[in-house]
Amino acid sequence: MNIAALVSGGVDSAVVVHRLKERGEDPTLFYIRIGMEGDGGDCSFEEDIEIVTWLSHKYGCRFEEVSLHKEYWEHVIEYTIDSVKRGLTPNPDMMCNKLIKFGFFEKYWGKDFDKIATGHYANTTIGPDNRIYLSTAADKQKDQTYFLGQINALQVSKLLFPIGDLQKSEVRQIAIETKLPNARRRDSQGICFLGKINYNDFIKRYLGEKKGAIIELETGRKIGEHNGFWFHTIGQRKGLGLSGGPWYVTGKNTDENIIYVSNGYETEKQYGKVLPLDGMHFISGTPWNEHDYPVEVAFKNRHTPEFSRGTLSRHELTGAYSLHSESPIQGIAPGQFAVIYDREQRLCLGSGVITTER
Repeated sequence: MNIAALVSGGVDSAVVVHRLKERGEDPTLFYIRIGMEGDGGDCSFEEDIEIVTWLSHKYGCRFEEVSLHKEYWEHVIEYTIDSVKRGLTPNPDMMCNKLIKFGFFEKYWGKDFDKIATGHYANTTIGPDNRIYLSTAADKQKDQTYFLGQINALQVSKLLFPIGDLQKSEVRQIAIETKLPNARRRDSQGICFLGKINYNDFIKRYLGEKKGAIIELETGRKIGEHNGFWFHTIGQRKGLGLSGGPWYVTGKNTDENIIYVSNGYETEKQYGKVLPLDGMHFISGTPWNEHDYPVEVAFKNRHTPEFSRGTLSRHELTGAYSLHSESPIQGIAPGQFAVIYDREQRLCLGSGVITTER
């Protein structure tokens, strides 16, 4: 089988190469450059290349370094900036998977391969309808299907997840036993394209600063100032500079540059049960029929190990989808993706963008 392995310099993708070679495969290794140029923003590029070069020599694999910097800027970074400017909460990692790693990479290079292998903690499963579904990893704490909730059926059918059946501790152990140079390397945190750049510094560079009022939602009283609503997201607790907390961001007025906050751990305005969805996308279709709505599902509205439970509804006339959670959800933010799973929390079915109340 002709396999392209996307390698990052991290321990997960290194163990992917090891496992593929153990199976008798001869993958071609690809390192995709997507980071911001200059300002220390290209992640740990030089160290990454050293590690991937070492892997290619150890396992006798062909190695190509390719650049999708231009495409990443036009399709992911601009999406991020535009979303923040409109007061939304973007997910650049999800869009990177959809458009860059499994989009433009496939268009330029992946098309020449039978399969694309990655170090994601995920799996694929053949459903009872013989369709290939994205499915959750063995390690529920590390499961990354949330970030894959926008890919399509063709992409899923071509993906290999060689470590999806392992716990993270097992991946580390394999790396140690095989003396991989990144066996104890820390996992990357945050948004890769920023590298060493602080997120707020990045936003400031493109949107600047503008003083605005912090208003207590329940009383309408001004209790502080902020430097621009674009620095804050709904559900945020830290970084508000307010005493007597905890304070949570519960809303924004983007026209007047106001953020609204509420005080305390259990205030009613922090929580909601209805998540209206725009652009509902099903990866491989649905395992139920059109007349089955509302259907019981599990879902996540952010990347966490825990699932929420609820029902997915579809309006008969408009076709609009909405999630109704069994339990109150803290910090529901427009622009977030809600990723839908089956009731057994095994199949990742797709995702929609949370919008404002209809």
